[in-house]
Amino acid sequence: MTDAPRDRRALVLFSGGQDSSVCLAWALSHYDHVETVGFDYGQRHAVEMQARQVVRQAMAAQFPVWAPRLGEDHLIDLTGFGAIAETAMTADRAFEVTEKGLPSTFVPGRNLVFLTYGAAVADRRGIRDLVGGMCETDFSGYPDCRRDTIDALEHALNLGMAQDFQIRTPLMALTKAQTWALSKSLGGETLVALICEESHTCYRGERGARHDWGHGCGDCPACDLRARGWDEWVAQGRPELVA
Repeated sequence: MTDAPRDRRALVLFSGGQDSSVCLAWALSHYDHVETVGFDYGQRHAVEMQARQVVRQAMAAQFPVWAPRLGEDHLIDLTGFGAIAETAMTADRAFEVTEKGLPSTFVPGRNLVFLTYGAAVADRRGIRDLVGGMCETDFSGYPDCRRDTIDALEHALNLGMAQDFQIRTPLMALTKAQTWALSKSLGGETLVALICEESHTCYRGERGARHDWGHGCGDCPACDLRARGWDEWVAQGRPELVA
């Protein structure tokens, strides 16, 4: 759901990657008060835990109108969950398609767990809108990124917590090229440059090489998707997203 928010407070599932950074900017553009929640699940690219703080600080510094809207950050330790998963996201395994036909980077139930913990935080903070960067148009083959999955979980969370949550997924119907275009729509070239330089997507956790689209190894699935989206957007003339 990406229509106008019902109230003026939101909690963003924020990893420090491209998608969650765009979602944070989207939320800061739509709400008066925005909090963030991050999850340490023992991910190989743990550098994203540092990137998320840098991105938060940069958004507040470079967009003064957003600064007073950016509220508390919450960090949840889910390393026990990550150890159970034993995927290429949490262990030294090859990036490949498994016997189930899913990428080896798929962490079973990750978004379900993230949203459940996020909803618990939101419940205690009096927040009803959760914002996540899940996308089913141009994604990595993860079944928990589909809107049907999100709708089912939203229903379960509201039943189980006697709440009225809505899970907002502003990127759900966008390609990666359109995600870059949305970045420009929200914050112009300043936001595009911030996301390129400070957000982290690379599954290997590499920050050394600087490509046009940002830092990363350049050949893992996350870098490949981010780069292809960038190239497509640049080929289109770097437009803003037209609603």
